[in-house]
Amino acid sequence: MGEVVYVSRCRIERKLGPLRIATIPGESQPVVFSVHGAIAEHYKVDPAKLKDSHASTIDYVIAATAG
Repeated sequence: MGEVVYVSRCRIERKLGPLRIATIPGESQPVVFSVHGAIAEHYKVDPAKLKDSHASTIDYVIAATAG
């Protein structure tokens, strides 16, 4: 194995239900994760009861993979 060139230091804080706040290197502001639409329904979260709908972690993974 080669030399480690980077270690990402992220911090995730769970707020309420699916709402999470992430501190990620390279971002000046925290990133907000939650659920929305079909993802909320899959996890049995009533979309009408979400205070704020945000992108889910899977949305970020797909965007990063496609990017």
